[in-house]
Amino acid sequence: MLICPQCKFENPNSNKFCQNCGTSLTHKVCPECSTDDVPVNALRCHNCDTECGTVFWAIIAKETTREALKGEGDVRDVGGEGDEQAIASSFPISQMTLGSYLDSQERYQLLDALPAQTETAFITDVGVRVLDCQPYQISPIEAILESQESDLLTPSVEASEIPRLAKLYIALQSQGERGIPSIHDAWQQGDIQVLIIENRSDWQYLLDLWQEETTSSLKILHWCYEMTQLWAVLEPVNCRQSLLDLSNLRLDEDQTLALQRLYVELSNSQPVRESSEDAQSQTSTIPEEPLTIQALGRVWQALFRQSQRTQFGSVVQMLGDLEVGKIQTIAQLRSRLEEISIELEALGTATLPPIKEKNTAVSTTPQSDELEDIISKTDDMPTVVLAMQLSSLEDAGRTDVGRQRHHNEDYFGIETKINKLELPKSQVLEGHGLYILCDGMGGHAGGEIASELAVNTLRQYFQEHWIGNQMPTEDSIREAVYLANEAIYKLNQQDARSGVGRMGTTLVMLLIQDTQAAVAHVGDSRLYRLTRKQGLQQVTVDHEVGQREINRGVEASIAYARPDAYQLTQALGPRDENSINPDVAFFDINEDTLLLLASDGLSDNDLLETHWQAHLEPLLSSGANLERGVTDLIDLANQHNGHDNITGILIRAKVRPNLES
Repeated sequence: MLICPQCKFENPNSNKFCQNCGTSLTHKVCPECSTDDVPVNALRCHNCDTECGTVFWAIIAKETTREALKGEGDVRDVGGEGDEQAIASSFPISQMTLGSYLDSQERYQLLDALPAQTETAFITDVGVRVLDCQPYQISPIEAILESQESDLLTPSVEASEIPRLAKLYIALQSQGERGIPSIHDAWQQGDIQVLIIENRSDWQYLLDLWQEETTSSLKILHWCYEMTQLWAVLEPVNCRQSLLDLSNLRLDEDQTLALQRLYVELSNSQPVRESSEDAQSQTSTIPEEPLTIQALGRVWQALFRQSQRTQFGSVVQMLGDLEVGKIQTIAQLRSRLEEISIELEALGTATLPPIKEKNTAVSTTPQSDELEDIISKTDDMPTVVLAMQLSSLEDAGRTDVGRQRHHNEDYFGIETKINKLELPKSQVLEGHGLYILCDGMGGHAGGEIASELAVNTLRQYFQEHWIGNQMPTEDSIREAVYLANEAIYKLNQQDARSGVGRMGTTLVMLLIQDTQAAVAHVGDSRLYRLTRKQGLQQVTVDHEVGQREINRGVEASIAYARPDAYQLTQALGPRDENSINPDVAFFDINEDTLLLLASDGLSDNDLLETHWQAHLEPLLSSGANLERGVTDLIDLANQHNGHDNITGILIRAKVRPNLES
């Protein structure tokens, strides 16, 4: 099936255009110059030469065992590069050249030359970039991931057919672990596993930023925390080796530690690879000693050595204690890192709050062949909770009349203030944002007046009462909502409006102060929150008859079978303040978050719940354009709903650990 990039409709493979929305399935639009006739299988735009193809990282791996390798003497570590002899017998790699395809369907085309053949070394895998020439074709692995919440199986592909290495990626991806690359496709050919994963080959090396003079000691300390987190996640699936190759340690756009790929532990004690060049030349035998957290200490020593950066006193002592076995568990290691952070704080170097352990138990269960077993072992990993600070705050809003209404009764307001202080070794960003969306009712010259009046009343209130960098209290927020209600109510009384002629409006309002947020709402306009770890969540609960009945214990199917199920139980304006009770809630922004305020024209018929992965999740990335994103949401709503006015406000709040003074 071909998945339409615009509306996600499933089309037959023979279709050239989406039979639902008409989008081309053979050509795409260049993101740089907007040329709209770029073939989907092209790497670069023919007009401006911008690389716009879908590029993945391919791993061609021989399925080996510890026992099999013992008889071969010196061998390449898993993940090492070298001769392809060991896999040539079951995979025609020696016949592949630049531009060749990895698969018989001619989907994945080689963009890198494969290693030259030698006669002495044996290889267990090769990693290269590939171009996806059929990017709209859903892969078997993607189909499995879409259905994994039920039984991890699809009608076409069973879990038993998934290559063993691919199961590790699927298991970790299901946990929302951002440091692990996502998997796109995989297949088995003889004893060769082929994996197609997210391409991180162009991501920044950790070593490069580690050695920069402007990188603070506490920033380095935080990366050490992140390595202990990944160690705990990787231990149950025997992939700790992934942390022992410096060239595999990368940073994402937010300077968060990430792995380029997974390396499986064929041996239980592997030396640290200090560079890509070293990885190509080093061989090792397979010792019997178990892999311990001493290996993490050696990684840190290698990073200091290669960066030629001086170790500070407490770190020298910690590394020494690690080497001699005085520190034996992840919990003990984090405790020592916490002590160092407190010491640096006392010295006035920087501030870092203590680590809060949610769970210090680390599973050491051996790797299982079954995907379900692997997932169960990664469910309860220890985490570190650090105080966060805002690193960026962006927004975009748009409203549209829809396809059936003649005028727009929706109205919205956005006010964002950013104070930024940047010094060579520190940066402080203070964000102050007010986002209001109202969906009016009462017909022409009624609903649109009510929604605009509510927005302007709320804006004026907070301009006068939200001073400084303190989030308004719940009482203050409620007072603002009551004032907006009163303004509309008085106008209704003044104009002697009655019955359905009385104008009113829904309200959803978001306030952001740095990493704190508050939401207030009346009616059925909604706030959604999206993070990489939690996915999409509806923050507000609609004030309507059906939901009221559910709150009283009525079955949802019965509650929404009522003819008045979608009638509002609360709205601003039709009655005095005694008839409304706005919901007000507070929450912290402790990870990168996308927030969406939506009128019911955008949220009806579970539109966002159905399409969030395609239309919202990509907007978490700093490189994604929010203006384009909200426009795409409006277009999506017009395609699938369109019966009402459509309004959306997107807010992207990105955060980072508070490591500066």
